Amino acid sequence: MKKKDFLIAAVVLLLAGILALVFRFAGGDPGGSVQVKVDGRVVGTYALVEEQRVPFDTKYGHNTLVIEGGKAHIEDADCPDHYCEQQGEISKTGETLVCLPHKLVVETVSGEEADVDVVAK
Repeated sequence: MKKKDFLIAAVVLLLAGILALVFRFAGGDPGGSVQVKVDGRVVGTYALVEEQRVPFDTKYGHNTLVIEGGKAHIEDADCPDHYCEQQGEISKTGETLVCLPHKLVVETVSGEEADVDVVAK
């Protein structure tokens, strides 16, 4: 009986691992565009299908957003830590790039409004 228990546990763990990988790499809908906010205000929305380089020069500093191949990333920034340049690419709805020193947030958004997930009282 212990051998069966071990086999069942191994199968359950294997299935859980496979599901985790599927959700990790296939999660999220492809985003249609990126919305850029500086200090909480929307300063632009850019389609992910159109390849472009967009500079943002604000009173907080400089960032360059690059959109190519349906993905967006920050290529150049004059912030002290350059962490925003190391965040990689975003392409799926809800993914974000953030430059805290420059108060810049880039978020992928879809063409449709997202459904309500939870209502709390």
